[in-house]
Amino acid sequence: MDYKEKMLWDSSGFVVLADFVPGILQEIRYYSTYNFIGERIDGYEEPCALLTKAAARALKAVSAEMNVRGYRLKVFDAYRPARAVRSFVLWGIEDLDLRMKPYFYPDLEKQELFVKGYIARRSSHSRGSAVDLTLFDMASGRELDMGSPFDLFSERSHPDFRGITDEQYENRMILQSAMVKNGFAPIDCEWWHFALADEPYPDVYFEFPNSAEYLKR
Repeated sequence: MDYKEKMLWDSSGFVVLADFVPGILQEIRYYSTYNFIGERIDGYEEPCALLTKAAARALKAVSAEMNVRGYRLKVFDAYRPARAVRSFVLWGIEDLDLRMKPYFYPDLEKQELFVKGYIARRSSHSRGSAVDLTLFDMASGRELDMGSPFDLFSERSHPDFRGITDEQYENRMILQSAMVKNGFAPIDCEWWHFALADEPYPDVYFEFPNSAEYLKR
C-alpha cells in the first residue's frame, strides 16, 4: 500500500462528533433503512457522526450559539466513506429499485438525482468536513419546520425556495446564517447541507468506515 492509498484509510485527523460537541443530537440515516435507497449503506458500521477536527471545532461554535438561542443541532450525516458514494452510483444504475421513490424523490426519475446535483458521484462528505443537519427546538421538543424533510430531492428543498411559509423560510435562514458565520458554505439544492469552506483535506476522499471504533485503533 503506497502513501496515497494509506492516506485514504488514515482517520487520525477525525473525531467522534458526540465526544467533541456536547448535547448534539444524531439520527444517522444511512446507518438505518429509512433513506432514499431503503437499506443500510455500505461503510456505515455505527450510527455515529465523524468529522475532521477542523470541521468539528467550527460546528462546536455553531452549537454554542444555537444553544443560547434555545436550539440544539441534529445531525443526519457527516463523514461518508467513499464506498458509500459508490453504492449510491450503483443504485442509480439499477432502474428497478424504486421502493423509496414516493418518500424521497416523488417527482424525479433516479437518473435526474445525479444530473440535478442531489447525489454527487464524488461527495464532499467523503472529505470529512461536510455535514447534513437541522435545528431542534428545546422549548417545543421538536425539530424546526424547514418546509421539507431531510433528503427530499425536490426544488422545495432548495434553500432559497419561497413556496413555503415565512416561518419555514426564516428557520432555514437561522441555520444557514449560523453555519456561514462559523466558516461553513451552503449549496443551492439542499437546505441541510454545509461544508467547511477552509477544509483540511480538499483533495482526499477517505475510505475508512463510519465507525467510532475505527478511530480508536
